[in-house]
Amino acid sequence: MNYMNVHDHDEFDPENPLNKPDVPEDVQEAIRTLIRWSGDNPEREGLIDTPKRVGRAWLEYCQGYQEDPAIHMSRVFEEVGGYDEIVMLKDIPFQSHCEHHMAPITGKAAIAYLPNKKVVGISKLARVLHGYARRLQIQERLTAEVAQCIWDNLEPQGVAVVIEAQHGCMTGRGVRTPGVGMITSRLLGCFLDDHRSRKEVMSLMGYG
Repeated sequence: MNYMNVHDHDEFDPENPLNKPDVPEDVQEAIRTLIRWSGDNPEREGLIDTPKRVGRAWLEYCQGYQEDPAIHMSRVFEEVGGYDEIVMLKDIPFQSHCEHHMAPITGKAAIAYLPNKKVVGISKLARVLHGYARRLQIQERLTAEVAQCIWDNLEPQGVAVVIEAQHGCMTGRGVRTPGVGMITSRLLGCFLDDHRSRKEVMSLMGYG
């Protein structure tokens, strides 16, 4: 069964007036099993509807599987008035979930590129980030995927992506070390090959 499409219907359901996504019974039972294994009773009042809520929440957390982030790079502009300097979007908040413990990853990203005749609407950079973030991830791959998507579709002179995030699998379990941030970067093109360009973009991002 394709769980991503189980809620695709247009008919009005009086028992579900808000048209919330259906959650298959086997998904609900899996969540009840986890609740029992954790030591609680899934039949008590406060947990009766939790399996449905959790199922719907995970559909939302993982919306990125339903899209190709490259679609956001399809509308480009070439009339830029001769502009050929760095384009950057900083402090983009995002949330993801780690593929090892399914714990939250929360942080911010800085995305920059040096145009080569083509630019894209600035909000599209954030949409690319969110498209990849809304999947089960590791931060290193997320960073690389965002950079590669922009590189492949805009064909710029250079791309730089820096992500700084906290991981729930480290802050809420295991070593339980809150306040620790992980930083990953991916540089392509001139930002990788040219020292001055790399220094400039990292400084603009606040990491120079």
